[in-house]
Amino acid sequence: MATSVETLRDLASASGLVLGRRQLREHGWTHKQVRREVRAGRWVVQGQQAVALHNGPLSARGRAVRAVWEVGERVAALDGVSALAWHGLTGYQDERVHVSVPHTARVSAPGDVVLHKVARRAAGEVLARAVPVTAPLWASVRAGHWAVSDRQAALLLVMPVQQRLVDAAALRDLTRQPPGRTRRRHLREIGEAVHGGVESIGELDLGAMCRRHALPPPSRQVVRETPGGRCYLDAFWEEAGFGIEVDGSGHRAGAHVALDHLRTNDLVIGGEPLLRVDLLGLRLYEGRFAAQIRSMLARPRRSR
Repeated sequence: MATSVETLRDLASASGLVLGRRQLREHGWTHKQVRREVRAGRWVVQGQQAVALHNGPLSARGRAVRAVWEVGERVAALDGVSALAWHGLTGYQDERVHVSVPHTARVSAPGDVVLHKVARRAAGEVLARAVPVTAPLWASVRAGHWAVSDRQAALLLVMPVQQRLVDAAALRDLTRQPPGRTRRRHLREIGEAVHGGVESIGELDLGAMCRRHALPPPSRQVVRETPGGRCYLDAFWEEAGFGIEVDGSGHRAGAHVALDHLRTNDLVIGGEPLLRVDLLGLRLYEGRFAAQIRSMLARPRRSR
């Protein structure tokens, strides 16, 4: 007996209400029964293998499931930024669906699916979810290989660690022998930086600026207790007694500006000056910001 439509929808709740034809057969649905639902306008065929159990637009998760079924769920896995989104990554958007298959697979993909062939899969790399999904660690490094620029690659390594989807030490270890062929040295450098405490693209830029201007590397994510509570500083030079905050777009949203000002004021009152730089300023006026840091490093440290 065929599983009821209500039960099917419950089963498909984790897959964006999209199932494969093989899944439908396993639940007792014949080709004729599926065709009846489609002709009645209740379901929509989404290619050769995927069927949406509704007649509306596909959600992001539904599109991801459709992509894996259409490429072939026995060989394909959601990967790269698409796998990271499945695991909960926020703040990054790619309308395309990225799917990987073994390099020997002879498959095709729908137009909105980016097909990547990988030389090998490691044990535990692919997780069994509603469809096969690459684990966050491997998906992050693969996303870095497949990025359109070094900066985008850095972002796709930093964000999963920042959002606690990937462990920094594991990322460093994997990037020391990255699984792809492109920008291997760059990914290795980013992996080391993230393991060293970098949690944003701005901190990466700051570190690169320090190296270019022969400035000593700062400590990362230094904890300070202020009247307003505990805070984490992007970079701090302990011997010189000052820090610097790199302001991304999030610092300009809502109440963040006022809260940042309060935190800066608390630190200055406590005897620890805090310089500030935004990402655009770091690019346009790098030399001047570097000179300011050098001046702070050269001044005598005042007792608190």
